[in-house]
Amino acid sequence: MSKLINSPRDYVDEMLNGLVLAHPSLIRHGTSGRVIRRVDGPVAGKVGVVSGGGSGHLPLFTGYVGPGLLDACSVGNVFEGPNVASCSEAIAAADTGKGVLCLYGNYGGDRMNFNMACEMAEMEGIETTTVLGTDDIASADADQIGKRRGVAGIIYAYKAAGAAAEAGGTLADVTEIACRTVERTRTLGFALAPCTVPGAAGPTFELPDGEIEMGMGIHGEPGIWRDRIKPADALADEMVERLLASAPASTGTRLSLLVNSLGATPLEELYILYRRVAAQLGAAGWEIVAPLVGRYTTSMEMAGASLSLCFLDDEIENLLQAPSSCPFWRVG
Repeated sequence: MSKLINSPRDYVDEMLNGLVLAHPSLIRHGTSGRVIRRVDGPVAGKVGVVSGGGSGHLPLFTGYVGPGLLDACSVGNVFEGPNVASCSEAIAAADTGKGVLCLYGNYGGDRMNFNMACEMAEMEGIETTTVLGTDDIASADADQIGKRRGVAGIIYAYKAAGAAAEAGGTLADVTEIACRTVERTRTLGFALAPCTVPGAAGPTFELPDGEIEMGMGIHGEPGIWRDRIKPADALADEMVERLLASAPASTGTRLSLLVNSLGATPLEELYILYRRVAAQLGAAGWEIVAPLVGRYTTSMEMAGASLSLCFLDDEIENLLQAPSSCPFWRVG
């Protein structure tokens, strides 16, 4: 294992220390040491938006804290959900008396600890709501959307909910737009090579050289097929076909496209994918708005990529283009 670390035990905390030193708009918060919040927060009179999840996915989760996005975020060990204490501290750090939306991926440990933290917050007089990211179409069939995992597409919900909160929306308003954005977002990814968690005995999964697994999750969860690697255009075509086939009902003709590196895949290869995906979407009658290409949700040094489509309505489109700022994503 070749990694730029000192000790696996210190990996997350040293990373967080470096993150806030490099980005003074962020600060570590609370006694748990595992919460990042806006340095200017909480913002008086504004609904709070918080998230959380395991380390190893930067910029997700802590990298999306900032104006027009998240107010605070809890983080766990690598590929482990945040603990109850850090979830509670993140909620409290975002609260101004207007309520707090908890917006995070659909994973068992995250749900359990955030649910407990929300119960504790309610006892302290903090009103909370919850919306789960469920955009990974490979993780469950269309008739079981509630069982799908949250992956890269959750950043669209961050953006829409964060912009709605910044504009003065109520907790009900912010929760509804987050829910609607999740419902209109679909993601599919593939892996080309595994990653290794610091301190682990070996990689998270085995994938022989020259093979690809379509639909693999960001923690190495099994996908939908494994085969010899195919040309980029063939992969793009299959992914677009699967994503459009899973599109929500009653969509317009405008969408946002995210081509995301899972860590090791370089920008050059992402742009090769983008050119084909954009052409296929155009041929199918879709107009791309506010496209994103880069590392937005990673899995350590995993090689691979994901495509996310957010099927827009007028309100979501306006919120996606509203000003926002965080270390890894600036709009306006």
